[in-house]
Amino acid sequence: MAKTTKKETVKKAAPKKATVTAKKPAVKKASAPKAAAKTKAALESAIPESPLVFERPEKFEQVKHSLEKVDALGLVCGTQKYVGDIDMPNLLHVKVLGSPHAHARIKKIDTGDALKLPGVVAVYTYKDVPRVPRTTAGQGWPEPSPYDTYLLDSKVRFVGDRVAIVAAETIEAAEEACKKIKVDYEVLEAVFDPEKAMDKGAPVIHDEKDAYVPIPIFYDKSRNHASHVETKVGDVEKGYKEADVVLEKKFYPHYAQHCPIEPHICMAWLDENDRLVLRTSTQVPFHARRITAQTLQIPIKKIRVIKPRIGGAFGTKQEVLLEDICGLVTLRTRRPCKLALTRSEEFMSSRTRHPMVVKIKMGAKKDGTITALSMRIISNTGAYGSHALTVLSNCGSKVLPLYRANNIEFVGDTVYTNLPVGGAYRGYGATQACFGTESLMDDMAEAIGMDPIKFRQKNHIVEGESSPIFKALGEGREGVDMAIGSCGLAECITKGMKLIDWKKKYGKKGTGTKRRGLGMCCLMQGSSIPEIDMGSVFIKMNEDGSFNMLLGATDLGTGSDTVMAQIAAETLGCKHTDLIVYSSDTDMTPFDVGAYASSTTYLTGGAVITTAKKVRDQIIAVAALKMGEKPEDITIKDGICYGKGKKNKVTFGDVSRYSLYENKQFQIGAIGSHISHASPPPFAAHFAEVEVDTETGEVKLLSYVAGVDCGTAINPQLADGQTQGACMNGISFALTEEYIFDNGKMLNSTFGNYKIWGTKDMPNLQTFLVDSYENTGPYGAKSVSEISINGGLPAIANAIKNAVGVRLTRPPFTAEKVLKAMKELKAPKVEAPKAAAKKGKKK
Repeated sequence: MAKTTKKETVKKAAPKKATVTAKKPAVKKASAPKAAAKTKAALESAIPESPLVFERPEKFEQVKHSLEKVDALGLVCGTQKYVGDIDMPNLLHVKVLGSPHAHARIKKIDTGDALKLPGVVAVYTYKDVPRVPRTTAGQGWPEPSPYDTYLLDSKVRFVGDRVAIVAAETIEAAEEACKKIKVDYEVLEAVFDPEKAMDKGAPVIHDEKDAYVPIPIFYDKSRNHASHVETKVGDVEKGYKEADVVLEKKFYPHYAQHCPIEPHICMAWLDENDRLVLRTSTQVPFHARRITAQTLQIPIKKIRVIKPRIGGAFGTKQEVLLEDICGLVTLRTRRPCKLALTRSEEFMSSRTRHPMVVKIKMGAKKDGTITALSMRIISNTGAYGSHALTVLSNCGSKVLPLYRANNIEFVGDTVYTNLPVGGAYRGYGATQACFGTESLMDDMAEAIGMDPIKFRQKNHIVEGESSPIFKALGEGREGVDMAIGSCGLAECITKGMKLIDWKKKYGKKGTGTKRRGLGMCCLMQGSSIPEIDMGSVFIKMNEDGSFNMLLGATDLGTGSDTVMAQIAAETLGCKHTDLIVYSSDTDMTPFDVGAYASSTTYLTGGAVITTAKKVRDQIIAVAALKMGEKPEDITIKDGICYGKGKKNKVTFGDVSRYSLYENKQFQIGAIGSHISHASPPPFAAHFAEVEVDTETGEVKLLSYVAGVDCGTAINPQLADGQTQGACMNGISFALTEEYIFDNGKMLNSTFGNYKIWGTKDMPNLQTFLVDSYENTGPYGAKSVSEISINGGLPAIANAIKNAVGVRLTRPPFTAEKVLKAMKELKAPKVEAPKAAAKKGKKK
């Protein structure tokens, strides 16, 4: 079981019990247990239970088909509205003054000159706003992240941290005002190395008294120690003694930014009822509403959050970064406002992938049996602890169960540094951890003389098996014990081998200056956070037989609105175009945690089925009444209800009008919710072929193959698109993306100097989906969008090792690093002097 030792938390006084003065009615003792049992039974019957498994239809009509996206025409024609695509009269433009220092205390701040500028309406500093500790992590309440962030503070902890907020009539005036603010800083010593952050005497980044963690987990801010998790299965030391070979190595997955085409943007205004409306580019509208209310100290009911069309997110918009600022400005000025980050601000002041130090140790017998596996992580959360614990936990929970081992150890620590803040990023810890694990799998295969694919095939988890890690590592609490219900990894491997031509090419490096190599890796992820997160859906029927489906889940451009429409249509018995999908709006749509943890299809899709079944039952009842048939004799096909023998029929439109205007009038509709009881992993096998120039170190990616088992692909074309995008994301991360710092300041915060791969950079990329069926998922579906980002680092690193013999541990794999490693490999090794010589023994 994972340790959750509470080191430091803020304890709140228990509320006093109200004094009851009314005389209690006499109740017979014997009847009390019966009454309590009756009440409990009534409550339980009123709360719907989420199904453990879903029915499997004999034939799919809408699901498992690449149907047109419901928003395709609007996207192609440019009519879809993003956050900034609306005009607001009297709009204020907001800018935030960022800190030039990595660690400093504000001794004095003067806004006088800024306020004198024409067009400047307001300037706010830490003196002008409420001091409320909270997290920016858009997670379920209570969040498993420390409350260490403030609207504005007298201390700055990274370059780009908030110093002041300016609202002006024009963006130019706001920018000029930021330059006019005079700040006297006391520059403090900074810590940039995560391996030294917990050293005795290291600068304490969060020395404020009011930072705390809201749940009983480890937290020691006095040592820059944001989270700690550890768990053990079996006896790893015994396992290493039993091994024929033991290997241990450190890996250093690096900083990266999500690079959504649309940076963070938010608009705010007061509606006709004096409620704050936030139109924002977010993955988590309901969490954004809750955290904004907490920060501004206003009731949740006074806030409405609208999520329009989003221009990409990839995890960075699972943060509540702008909503509190815009809310403050609008509430104080009573005018609408807009805040949009520049690309440079997006790089420095939004969120990043957590860089890590990943230490992997493995023991194996010469027959390929893994006897022990240890993973030790130091995760760099930067200046604030957003997702500190959960990303760390995922390093173990989404990687360690992939291979059988009787002895497993996971130890993880998240530390604060004075660098940009880590957050949620596609892959969410698995990306960093599997780089180390899959690299060492190749090294171990070489050490025991086994083909790296055969080594993996011997050890990877299969259908029907489980891992104790599933239960040991959850997110802020114990996980959920489960067995693998579907696994197409074996087919991913064999088909991928054929497409990359593994048997013919592996080990054939060539003899010239350019050497070729093959590498591969196996991957797993998860589908939702079991028994923690929840999704819900509302469906109502219209007079023409169409349906309004209101989702709290957020479509980030992934096509989830279309996927939900297909699931609903499959259940209802109509076409997916009969669904009018609306997501997400905290006033109009039911609650959903949002788009993260690979949960939308698996989790919210379950809510869609639950709700659509209720609506279908109502349709059948009304159709039977109208036709004088028995409900059990009604069948539905393409929006038409047929009676017994198909002698009678009524359309969905007929049914709806009958329910609204004729007999037993009522609105056909329902709301439904769903939580998951498992997190079935999708599986993948990735293959890379590289060509390395031994004179320059340049790495050219010739081809890349990725096979994914995502259960039933609800919309295969969209699932394949997610796979291709994730592969390119991972390849770019492995080869070119890099933060370059000078004393905590990023020097390359533009796309001109931070290279992300585009279409012209694409290698020969082949992706394919392997069909499996997951009974716990809607129509057999599992997740698909995250897993394939994890393959780029290990597959390419293993291919480079196969080509030129060097094991790279510090990505990105630039020409300079490859050339340096090759030179070090060829350099003659200087033997250490013998012990006798050290003692001065004469020759």
